[in-house]
Amino acid sequence: MSDSGTPDATADERFSPLDAVHRAAGASFTDFAGWQMPVRYSSDLAEHHAVRQHAGLFDLSHMGEITLIGPGSAAALDYALAGKLSAIAIGQAKYSLLLAGDGGIIDDLVVYRTGEDRYMVVANASNREVVAAELVARAAGFDTFVSDESDDVALVALQGPDALAVLLETPGFGVDGPGNDAEDFDVQLTELKYYRAFPATFEGQPVLVARTGYTGEDGFELYLAPERAAALWAAIAETGGPRVVPCGLASRDTLRLEAGMPLYGHELGRDVFPVQAGLGRVVALAKEGDFVGRAAVERGPAEGAPVLVGLAAEGRRAPRADYEVYDGEGDDARRVGVITSGALSPTLGHPVAMAFVSPEASEQGTALFVDVRGTRIPATVVALPFYKRAQ
Repeated sequence: MSDSGTPDATADERFSPLDAVHRAAGASFTDFAGWQMPVRYSSDLAEHHAVRQHAGLFDLSHMGEITLIGPGSAAALDYALAGKLSAIAIGQAKYSLLLAGDGGIIDDLVVYRTGEDRYMVVANASNREVVAAELVARAAGFDTFVSDESDDVALVALQGPDALAVLLETPGFGVDGPGNDAEDFDVQLTELKYYRAFPATFEGQPVLVARTGYTGEDGFELYLAPERAAALWAAIAETGGPRVVPCGLASRDTLRLEAGMPLYGHELGRDVFPVQAGLGRVVALAKEGDFVGRAAVERGPAEGAPVLVGLAAEGRRAPRADYEVYDGEGDDARRVGVITSGALSPTLGHPVAMAFVSPEASEQGTALFVDVRGTRIPATVVALPFYKRAQ
């Protein structure tokens, strides 16, 4: 340990700018893509329920942020990514995919248009370097400058039905311009639509406020300078009081699973085509010009390639990643797939999972069996998501 109470970093370890805050709160940590990140503070169940019922506060500073600046940025992104990013307006965000030439998924991303000729690409922590390198390579020949700004950006997320009310009550927020008007901030925040963002300030310093998230709830993601993250975290936590619970990566995983949201390395990967993961709509085949992976996506995956489905089961024994899926429980049953993510759903009270299964086993209502440590557990193919919040 260093004198500051923060562990001494090794060459392969990274620490959030909020590391000292998490340790003071008694968080348990896990290694995630080389980052030491809080996995939980109290219990996974308590943190999960806090987000569904009130609000949870997450540190996502391990995510990558890569900017493109210049008049050719939109065209560069249209070529580099599967979506039509040139179509989004200033202040809008769009979910997209970075594909390999063979059609596999290198990463799933959120792209914000933050100015006339400026975009911010948010990448998964485990893929930050490869995404930055691919964007640099693919932007060559376009009038744009690509910069990996991940080390200069902290990311704090507030998710849950009370998120809006808590942010409106949190002091220190304003908008750019004369007077740094807090009332204007409140109006813009309240009127902000899903997958939109606007530039604001916190205690006079820039913060990008986005209405996005990965939990299935309403919520906000706040991008700001690392040295301002602790003050923002403290202000939100103090304002929210018992309505706001700090949450770790474990609850984030069960929340996104209930919401049917794919996770890179589980539902998404280099051997997965977008259409297999239910993301065919993300690929803008109608856009003009070529993009990396277009020809492969147009050809499609091999005949009989597995597709992603939701599975629901009874009891308390949850399917886990890599458990095998069968079309029966006897010795003559055929293996038809594999679990990618699974858990006992805290919200629904029964096991849920996502799995890649053969097309003939993918129809909703199909009865399947998951091998849970030698016991075949019955499960049924159901529609995703498992959980959808009330509007």
